[in-house]
Amino acid sequence: MAAGLIATVVLSILMIVKTMMGFMPALDIPSMIAGMMGMSGNTLVGWFIHFMIGIVLYGVAIAVLDSRLPGNSSVAHGITIGVIGWLGMMLTLMPMAGAGLFGMSFGPMAPAMTLVLHLIFGAVLGWYFGRSTRRAN
Repeated sequence: MAAGLIATVVLSILMIVKTMMGFMPALDIPSMIAGMMGMSGNTLVGWFIHFMIGIVLYGVAIAVLDSRLPGNSSVAHGITIGVIGWLGMMLTLMPMAGAGLFGMSFGPMAPAMTLVLHLIFGAVLGWYFGRSTRRAN
């Protein structure tokens, strides 16, 4: 789960920088999560859920899937998991939040930008997991 934490911290920093730069500020995932939970305006809840998904779901996913995915690159495995997560987000979270399939109500940049963020997230997830498991062996 440490890999999930590290990757989520990196992703969160990138999300904050994106917003600070004024790039697609309406695409605010923690706010979307809070709104879906009936807690609109409580961004802290959204951030908490965002971190729990990254730490628990993705941390467990890399631990379970790293040795089961083809090849021996934990970074590639993390990227694969990140892409799967992105697809899940685009096909479930975005429509549930009212943003349409692939978040297209935000325009075509939304799926592209979130894919890039998930690729970076997955690479960090796999890199840290691979690094920490090599050290443990």
